[in-house]
Amino acid sequence: MGAYDSLAAQIVDKVGGSSNIVNISHCMTRLRLKLKDDSIADTKGIEQLDKVIQVVNANGQYQVVVGMNVIEDLYDAVAELTGAESLGEVTEDGEPVKHQNAVSALIDLISGIIAPILAVLCAAGMIKGILTIAVFLGWMSATDGLYQVLYAAGDGFFYFLPIILGYTSAKKFHCSEFIGMTLGIALTYPAMVNITAGTVLGTVFAGTPFAMNYYATLLGIPIIMPASGYTSSVIPIILAVWVASKLEKWCRTHFNQYVKFFFVPFVVLVVCVPLTYLVIGPVATIITDALSLFFNSLYSIPVIGGALGGAVLTAIWQPMVVFGFHWSVIALMLMNIGSQGFDVIMAPYMVCSFAQVFAVLAMLLRTKDTKLKEIGWPAFITGFFFGITEPCIYGVTLPRKKPFWISCIASVPGGLFIGLMGTRMFEFTGGAFCALPGFVDPTGEMGASCVLYVLVGIAISSVISFIMTFATYKDEPRADAA
Repeated sequence: MGAYDSLAAQIVDKVGGSSNIVNISHCMTRLRLKLKDDSIADTKGIEQLDKVIQVVNANGQYQVVVGMNVIEDLYDAVAELTGAESLGEVTEDGEPVKHQNAVSALIDLISGIIAPILAVLCAAGMIKGILTIAVFLGWMSATDGLYQVLYAAGDGFFYFLPIILGYTSAKKFHCSEFIGMTLGIALTYPAMVNITAGTVLGTVFAGTPFAMNYYATLLGIPIIMPASGYTSSVIPIILAVWVASKLEKWCRTHFNQYVKFFFVPFVVLVVCVPLTYLVIGPVATIITDALSLFFNSLYSIPVIGGALGGAVLTAIWQPMVVFGFHWSVIALMLMNIGSQGFDVIMAPYMVCSFAQVFAVLAMLLRTKDTKLKEIGWPAFITGFFFGITEPCIYGVTLPRKKPFWISCIASVPGGLFIGLMGTRMFEFTGGAFCALPGFVDPTGEMGASCVLYVLVGIAISSVISFIMTFATYKDEPRADAA
């Protein structure tokens, strides 16, 4: 029995039964029913049901608003229960979903996979942020029991993110959720994460900027593992589950019904786990190495390298965060601090976080959408105070596209200024305001001047992002407003 079979049965009963339903469809938040006679529907009764936000009867459709986390499963349950004509997904205006270009489709896909975990994402980010501030202010230490227990929840969520995304990706791709989770478990399995602590067996692409050591092989093929493994990663698990969904569908079609129960997941896991480690993961690693090479070369340009590097980094930082490729720059930053005591490449990154949160603030001040406010305010607080911008990106700006790109554009002037001033980061101390102490020169040579440069850059990008978003943002048209 599905999770929403009971809710589906109650809705069908209260609209007059299956015989009163002509067809069904859904958008991102609403179950849309075409009824023969909508006067017999018990609207107040439906609105009192658990998971139902409201009912809207407009444009010849009886629309039950349930939210993004519920809609697909509820739609499937109603379709199976009634046998009514199923029109699939439509837009918020009730029109058939149009074919999107590759970038838009990819953004919508990632947003849809992240959306179900937004509330916990915000909570985990706030826990990490509060603990960072508490340690910085001396209220507790990292060895305190309270810190360790709470940090296990806050950091553990991000560390084991591939397992969680394995579940939501499987829901999105109509794959077994437990297969998706198992793929995530394989990517975060401690023995595999720690494989780089062993003896180096060899190097692939030796003598090139993409040289990578390997510590184990699979059937003679090198298993390439990033230094930090695939914990906290996003794209590898999504790609792995997508491949698994295709293979699972094929297996269920071709395998005998008596062996499907155990043999389908067996084949999918035996194929997809090695494929992820041997192909999907290394491709992501090569891309991150290419980004490191690119930024090193950019900042090496005489005179204009700093300004140009700051502008480029801030322009693409948030798209890199979406795909998880920003870790390459973080790794480069840590290496620079370790070798020379400071880093200039990642110094402008903070303007991106604030451009993002001020775009969200502008949207919140403009919107009348209660659902956006419910998601947006916690996301704003988490981003502004703690520098955790994933809730802002995945829950607010990215699904609406234009505010996301505005924040990217607005980040550039602030990043250019910070790069032009030769701003240095001396320690990586966290996000948002917690990061500012990391810009104080411990040698005393530059003092706190780099903190001032960063604050000016943040102010520039934040103001531009807020003004541009406030001037252009409009709530998406509601079907009941027509």
